[in-house]
Amino acid sequence: MKTIVLGYPRIGEKRELKRAIEKYWKNDISEDVLVKVTSELRTKAWKTQQNYGIDLISSNDFSLYDQVLDMCITLGCIPQRFKDLLGLQQYFAMARGHQANSVDVTAMEMTKWFDTNYHYIVPEFIKNQYFKLNSNKIISEIKEAKALGITTKPVIIGPITFLLLGKEKEEGFNRLNLLNKLLPVYKELVLEIDQEGVDYLQIDEPILSTDLTEQEQAAIVKAYNYFSKIGVNLKFILANYFDCYGKNLELALKLPVHVLHIDVVRCSLQLEDILETKLLGDKVLSLGIVDGRNIWINDFKKSLKLIERAKNELGENQVWIGTSCSLLHVPYNLELEENNENINSEVKQWLAFAKQKLQEIVVLKEKSFQEEDVRVNALFEKNQEANQSRKVSSLIHDQNVQQRLDSLKGTDSERDSLFSIRQAQQRKELKLPVFPTTTIGSFPQTKEVRQTRSKFKKGELSQEDYDAFIKKETEETIRFQEDVDLDVLVHGEFERNDMVEYFGEQLEGFLFTKLGWVQSYGTRCVKPPIIYGDVSRPTPMTVKWSSYAQSITHKYVKGMLTGPVTILQWSFVRNDQPRSVTCNQIALAIRDEVNDLEKAGLKIIQIDEPALREGLPLRKEDWKAYLDWAVNAFKISASGVSDHTQIHTHMCYAEFNDIIESIAKMDADVITIETSRSEMELLKAFVDFKYPNEIGPGVYDIHSPRIPSQEEMEHLLDKASNLLPFGNVWVNPDCGLKTRDWPETKTALKNLVQSANRMREKLSHVI
Repeated sequence: MKTIVLGYPRIGEKRELKRAIEKYWKNDISEDVLVKVTSELRTKAWKTQQNYGIDLISSNDFSLYDQVLDMCITLGCIPQRFKDLLGLQQYFAMARGHQANSVDVTAMEMTKWFDTNYHYIVPEFIKNQYFKLNSNKIISEIKEAKALGITTKPVIIGPITFLLLGKEKEEGFNRLNLLNKLLPVYKELVLEIDQEGVDYLQIDEPILSTDLTEQEQAAIVKAYNYFSKIGVNLKFILANYFDCYGKNLELALKLPVHVLHIDVVRCSLQLEDILETKLLGDKVLSLGIVDGRNIWINDFKKSLKLIERAKNELGENQVWIGTSCSLLHVPYNLELEENNENINSEVKQWLAFAKQKLQEIVVLKEKSFQEEDVRVNALFEKNQEANQSRKVSSLIHDQNVQQRLDSLKGTDSERDSLFSIRQAQQRKELKLPVFPTTTIGSFPQTKEVRQTRSKFKKGELSQEDYDAFIKKETEETIRFQEDVDLDVLVHGEFERNDMVEYFGEQLEGFLFTKLGWVQSYGTRCVKPPIIYGDVSRPTPMTVKWSSYAQSITHKYVKGMLTGPVTILQWSFVRNDQPRSVTCNQIALAIRDEVNDLEKAGLKIIQIDEPALREGLPLRKEDWKAYLDWAVNAFKISASGVSDHTQIHTHMCYAEFNDIIESIAKMDADVITIETSRSEMELLKAFVDFKYPNEIGPGVYDIHSPRIPSQEEMEHLLDKASNLLPFGNVWVNPDCGLKTRDWPETKTALKNLVQSANRMREKLSHVI
């Protein structure tokens, strides 16, 4: 029996990778220094896994930005607009865009990796797409690990997942038709890997956890039959995760691979399905039994039953134990929280981060052999005691929250009037111009802002001094927005660390780490809150600063909130009750905040739900149940206000076509969406559906450092106004401006307002 880890966190214990890359972008360190830092991070990750006794340790799970982008580079799938750039300049331009030395190129699209909060760079394909082996990264990392005495298991994204997660940039062809061109490059890569003497190659095909057409299933069969005939010594591990194989199971079992990995955390029943089919043959079954998506400790007793079931049927040599998916999605090391007063000892014993999950894998392997090892037995007993304490803990349940949920009525999730009536009342009340301009919420969080907030949290700054600082930042931001003549302002969110963490810190049932960072995209890292108990709101969370901002301007200021589904999705959620129950608890807390903002005089309130699409189950048969409770939770949060109060929501980096009906059912007065990277392509779903409410299609890509011109934004608005009733169109960036610098933000927003003014002039004859 072997132990296997599908992938390990890249960012380092204290976000060393983030800091190094951002210094490199600012020319504060050289490429050589960046290479040194990355090598040290890989070495530490490999050594940590080796020291715990993991048998199959990954290489090529490390990335400077994103593993799909890395695969684009490896396969030579580089859009033409980046061809004049080289090396890391080209690499980062594909991810972030590039604007310097007369070169101005837009970034590639970015969207969510299946149902996670990790974002990947979307491959771009053209009809005459050319592929070639273009990078030695994979081979280099194999050799780097070997020099340390570690023979790794390299990881690559499989050809069908790579193609299906990409996008055709021309009409008239299907990207699956590129498979014949792609497979020879994969063959060349496999042959090079084989020459390095590694035993196994992990090929990730998480697309197998989705509903595949017959054509897509046939492409899978074709690709792996092709691989089986390459003639190499290394063995193929086919890895699927995030859900069952479902209707793809029989297909997967028959593929000519040596190891089949299954996610037993998300889908424990598929183990029985596999054993009953008798189709596994002599393949090894890799059990993804330690959760790579959440931070709760494993239940050893429950896991051992599954392992024993597989062993009894297959024999111990045909069963491996490992993580359900890559540990990319969990924090690095719980030991770093030793002095964290926010996590009491009772709750801490229920948690396991990436490093602790390594030990869980090894203990499960050793315990499965039922050897009388004192250390292993002690760890087993400690695990069982912790799991039992969680079941009976008084920290988890709040009777008041339970009673409030039980008393919810159907009318609690409905506005008083239909949108058409509300829209007329809001237009009369607000008197905004056509193409009203606004931003999504946050403004640049400078080093001074972050340092001041940190000093306050550490007790180095008084409440009075901290409030004075936030007032100054807020007022300066309000004055800037007035100066550029934005129509609807925001307070800037300088008091907020993160759009979920900030709220969770003020809600009951949440706890927070100090160094529990997880990569969201590129160098963007978040510290997801941990929801361990029933959720409630003791006191108002945002009224103080939103009402202050409104008091110092004659223009409207939006109250800014994060929605219940997004708070749920971007947290580590308790796994002892349905997610829908937890989401409704959060929805009631946000509802209270919305009502208090309205009472404080805020006439426009935004409830962001960028994670609604992300939470969608991977199989369509499960969609309706999820969308019903997710949409209802949003409506609970938004429906306590009068018709005159305008409710906004925001969504970004997701495809909307397949859930547009549910988005309409949310019944937000205004929805803002990300559309700039896709050149308004994402609007098609709203147009085809005849979406009745108001829309703000983003015209400024804030995930790129480049500054779009007024003409560029106007071009996008032209497209939008040709697709939608122009009276329903808002003008805004794709997302919040927190990660941008002030100079680029100011220039871009001036251009944004100018583009709206130009549109008003052009359409003045019909306004």
